[in-house]
Amino acid sequence: MLKRLIIFFTILGGLAAGGLVTLILVIFVARAWWTTPFEAFGFGGSPEQPVAYPHTIHAGSGVLVDLDGNPILGPDGNESHGLGLDCTFCHRNVDKGASASIPPVEQCMFCHKVINSDSDLPEVAKLIKAWDNKEPVVWERIHRLPDHVRFVHEAHIRYFTETGNLLPSGEQAIVAANVCVVCHGDVGGMEEVKQVRSLKMGDCVDCHRDNGAPTDCTTCHY
Repeated sequence: MLKRLIIFFTILGGLAAGGLVTLILVIFVARAWWTTPFEAFGFGGSPEQPVAYPHTIHAGSGVLVDLDGNPILGPDGNESHGLGLDCTFCHRNVDKGASASIPPVEQCMFCHKVINSDSDLPEVAKLIKAWDNKEPVVWERIHRLPDHVRFVHEAHIRYFTETGNLLPSGEQAIVAANVCVVCHGDVGGMEEVKQVRSLKMGDCVDCHRDNGAPTDCTTCHY
């Protein structure tokens, strides 16, 4: 009798464990299918980049803080702020073509031949080493659409920066960066960039409908 009970509860426990694992997998896949995946097992979150490029310093305009959250002070004793560069400063093609483009090492060196070129900042040192060795920086891609989807950055930047075409927030875009945050989030406030919007087809179609843009299949699939 006892042996039968042990066998019964062992089987029952195995079925319960299997059911729990299946449920977790279903929830994980469903979350990734409908929105962004959970930040676990290498999915979601920010991928590790070969150079820890701080968008907070370059694209942000807020107060810069150290690893402990304390404001970074400049030589004059005042709080340091981000440069507030527009996205087009580095992503030169974003308002000219389909791809936003990733800046080559040469473009980074336009500034860093002078700025921090003699410092001991490890990430700048990586950049200078790549330049000296004539090697590219192989960045890990964060945002990717399926190969059968054609997304033209220029068309979206041009539309929303035209007077009268308001952003989903109800504001008028002045520069490209005001448009970029719609899909990419507040990149200027991210220490490490990650995907914050699902970028699923329904997301795109809803935005097109709200702005009177075409929803015909050939608009994005051609």
